[in-house]
Amino acid sequence: MNILVIGGAGYIGSHVVKALLQHGDSVTVYDNLSTGCRENVFPECGFIEADILDERRLRAAMLTNGRPVDAVIHLAALKAAGESMLEPERYAEHNIAGTIKILNAMTGADVPRLVFSSSAAVYGEPRYLPIDEAHPTEPTNFYGATKLEIEHLLRWYSHLRELRYAALRYFNAAGYDPDGEIRGLERNPANLLPIIMEVAIGKRSNLQVFGDDYDTADGTGVRDYVHVTDLATAHVTALERIAEHNTDLVLNLGTECGVSVREMYELARTVAERTIPVEVAPRRAGDPAKLVASSAAAREVLGWQPRYSDPETLIRTAWRAYAASGAKSASK
Repeated sequence: MNILVIGGAGYIGSHVVKALLQHGDSVTVYDNLSTGCRENVFPECGFIEADILDERRLRAAMLTNGRPVDAVIHLAALKAAGESMLEPERYAEHNIAGTIKILNAMTGADVPRLVFSSSAAVYGEPRYLPIDEAHPTEPTNFYGATKLEIEHLLRWYSHLRELRYAALRYFNAAGYDPDGEIRGLERNPANLLPIIMEVAIGKRSNLQVFGDDYDTADGTGVRDYVHVTDLATAHVTALERIAEHNTDLVLNLGTECGVSVREMYELARTVAERTIPVEVAPRRAGDPAKLVASSAAAREVLGWQPRYSDPETLIRTAWRAYAASGAKSASK
């Protein structure tokens, strides 16, 4: 298939692009490079540097040699939950209005399929664990609310314009390309593992742990971490599924296994052979003690099985990318 990947120079997007290329698809990356890296764009891809709020560029990107692309994979979003509560206007414009522009450009060009990067943030405070797709959707931050609103839009566009879609609700993406081909790092990361890695290479002085008195085995929060390469594989499989069966999908992507913050940084100390200083800070409002996915539906519908999502592989692949970056910085 001929696929437009919006946000394809970013952390998850670049891994999705690699999986598509390995699958034999033709890919064009559309990215404004605000958080993505030009070095993550594979040479065999087309590349359009533009923003999703640019309607003219979006409409043009939906066509290749005058023909509509076969599908769009949409990964472009502002994604910091805390920031979304302080700057809802930016998040509404970029995430919701930007996605509306993508959808309208798609329907205007008769592009029939979309795979959308959604989030476990649509669920909010867990009522039971593991969380499955039937769990109530009650976001506790505006970022999650934007993802849920987009899912509502997708249902309507599916009904009114026969746009087939897959909304993939990620839990915590982590790790890096096991082959070491993708090296561009996230800018200003807000997730645990890249922050641990930045401490390990000396970019940050310490790791802040928000609460060590939760009702968990070691007092720190427990989360479900899924390797970014496993996420990428799910995108390819989901796209195949909606194309072959002319259907819509809403699926969780997680491992069904929880790893605590303490387990993560202690294993990182061993793998990286670094001290990784830790500072305990107060709990953050809205942070649950434990958040773990049920991925039974993804297993059943897609035959999806995470291959790289054990904690040691997550950390080893991330450390290789960050250690290389640290060595490069030290040599300048």
